[in-house]
Amino acid sequence: EFLVEISGTTVTITCPFEDEGIQWGLSGKRGDVEDRRFIMRDHDSTPANLSCSVGKRKRQLYLNARVCANCEELDTLTVAGIIAADLLITLGVLILVYYFSKGRKGRASAAGDSRPRGQKMQRPPPVPNPDYEPIRKGQREVYAGLEHRGI
Repeated sequence: EFLVEISGTTVTITCPFEDEGIQWGLSGKRGDVEDRRFIMRDHDSTPANLSCSVGKRKRQLYLNARVCANCEELDTLTVAGIIAADLLITLGVLILVYYFSKGRKGRASAAGDSRPRGQKMQRPPPVPNPDYEPIRKGQREVYAGLEHRGI
């Protein structure tokens, strides 16, 4: 099997044959040959058909590698550290929010409602509005002129 290594915009392909005299064939691309390796510098991420052969034996490879000039490679330990740090920070924020909201729970309800919570107290009757005075027994003469008229 071919070994493909990508670093920046350089792609290095190692032929699976270990014999001397390896011939490389590449469609429309140029590269440097070092022993069993074919090195393409400044690769532009276009797909390519590549082959290496020794005598009558031949292997082919379809290369579809994406490269970038300023990419950084991260090892597994770095990625795991970033994820673990993110989880710890998130957990810390959750704990802070929990404790701050727990402490305010008693004060927030007392400030929002000024009535005592113990026993239900009777409310005083509402102040009467003189424009809408209720009809009381024995005082019908005030409303005597408001009889129902049939139209």
